[in-house]
Amino acid sequence: MASLLALLLTGCGMAGSPSSGKEGQAKMNLQEAADKADGILDEAFAAIKPPVQWTHRYSMPGDCYVDRDRAVMTVISAERRGSFLGVLERHWKSKGYSLVATSPNGLAAHFKTEDGFQLEVLIGPNGQAHLSVTTPCVEKSEVAQPTSRPSGPDYSEQELPAPNVTSTFWSSDAALPR
Repeated sequence: MASLLALLLTGCGMAGSPSSGKEGQAKMNLQEAADKADGILDEAFAAIKPPVQWTHRYSMPGDCYVDRDRAVMTVISAERRGSFLGVLERHWKSKGYSLVATSPNGLAAHFKTEDGFQLEVLIGPNGQAHLSVTTPCVEKSEVAQPTSRPSGPDYSEQELPAPNVTSTFWSSDAALPR
């Protein structure tokens, strides 16, 4: 899954490429940026209706940026993947975030906030979605782990299983009403 994520995100120019501008550097440190990234993810998951179960995947501080990633443990069926991405796209656009790129297969999208935070959503072939935020380059500081509680089991300290939660909506393979 990680190699698929890297491949899709690299194709869109996203993987590991924090904003090189200095727009956020004087305004915040790594912990403040990580807190804002967590807030962006919290809001995104609150916008998904019906709710999905998620877990933290990783928090990786770099030299001047932080990556935060969450995995959706609810199976997103092939028939619902467009709806799932649509919910996130509408939410992020309502926040004023810009759509930067989508993958050719329509299963990954990259957005950017006005202050340089990069947001990615990817849905893997097994129906597991990942949402991540990369902060802009900011002042170096210590970074704590996220404090948001996962909406199900916490897999952050172990190997991530395939999505294992079913939803009558998100996991449905029924055709969407026209």
